[in-house]
Amino acid sequence: MADRELVIVGMSGGVDSSVAGALLLDQGFEVQGLFMSNWQEDEDGYCTSAQDFDDTRRVCEMLGIALHRTDFSREYRERVFQHFLDEYAARRTPNPDVLCNREIKFGVCFEHARRLGADRFATGHYARLDFEPRLRLRKAVDLAKDQSYFLHAAPPHALARSLFPLGELKKAEVRRIARERGLPVHDKCDSTGICFIGERPFAQFLGRYLPAQPGAIESPNGTRLGSHRGLMFYTLGQRKGLGIGGQRRGAEAPWYVIDKDLDRNVLIVGQGHDHPGLYSTELVAEEFAWLADPPDGVIACHAKTRYRQPDQRCTVHPLGGDRIRIEFDEPQRAVTPGQYVVLYGGDECLGGGVISRAGTSPPSDQRREAPGAAAYPARAEPV
Repeated sequence: MADRELVIVGMSGGVDSSVAGALLLDQGFEVQGLFMSNWQEDEDGYCTSAQDFDDTRRVCEMLGIALHRTDFSREYRERVFQHFLDEYAARRTPNPDVLCNREIKFGVCFEHARRLGADRFATGHYARLDFEPRLRLRKAVDLAKDQSYFLHAAPPHALARSLFPLGELKKAEVRRIARERGLPVHDKCDSTGICFIGERPFAQFLGRYLPAQPGAIESPNGTRLGSHRGLMFYTLGQRKGLGIGGQRRGAEAPWYVIDKDLDRNVLIVGQGHDHPGLYSTELVAEEFAWLADPPDGVIACHAKTRYRQPDQRCTVHPLGGDRIRIEFDEPQRAVTPGQYVVLYGGDECLGGGVISRAGTSPPSDQRREAPGAAAYPARAEPV
């Protein structure tokens, strides 16, 4: 049919994007695939782009759809990887997956698909989109696989012309569909590691781009316990890799990273999984992008400060511009500057921003109640 909409699917060679393409064919769309190369192959063998493209090619042949291939490695290095390095150089802990979605998948890739004639763009993300009465990004049915956290910063104009065919499915159903259709990637493992770079020895990889700056490891009272390789190699709440073990005349509880003294280049550690220094009751976020209509005042909703974290009740205070302050009903462990905080009202993703700092405020029974704090939406319980 000449009036069929053309959907171009961002395909990675994995089971999710492959099944997304198959489902769109079943729904009557004209479908084509688009494979992105965003990291040049290197000699250490951790980048799997060549194998992924071969898997994508075989899937497209089985589905009988055209396949386009393009290289966005320059854009990836400029827009995602350089920010990744800058954040680590500033001794923060970035999340490149969010930027990759905003700048690459729903940025240059989306625009490339449009130039190829696509009416819509699709991916294998686990999330849902509603368009009435307005655009809403919602959690996937499979909450264990939901990826709305990583999609919160995608440009709304791109989301408005996008499709997520897997949003209503469980992962097991996706694999079953792939197996029943004989797709060669039905049992392929999910990708892990840094977006488009893959799983590799992280400290060794980061050390190729940033010089290490060793320094002291100290307890909260200033006792020197050992040496660190560089603050960029550690994140709040980390236990493994500290290299300090048990301390003479010390307790047996394990040590965790609880803070970084950037001025002195000192790593602060404390003993015990629930050390008080690991907990925050509030944070400030910058570069906050609202997917929902920005609130006029204080709202009550839920937040995640990391992927897969259960929704946490909170109160949001707009600070003007793209900054907000969030107070949590319960203290939160290892809230990490450089990571993203994402807000939810029910199963709707309201938006997100970069955590700039975290700290403590008076206990909830000592806080002055914010006047007019309204739940967003009226049903604020996560689905």
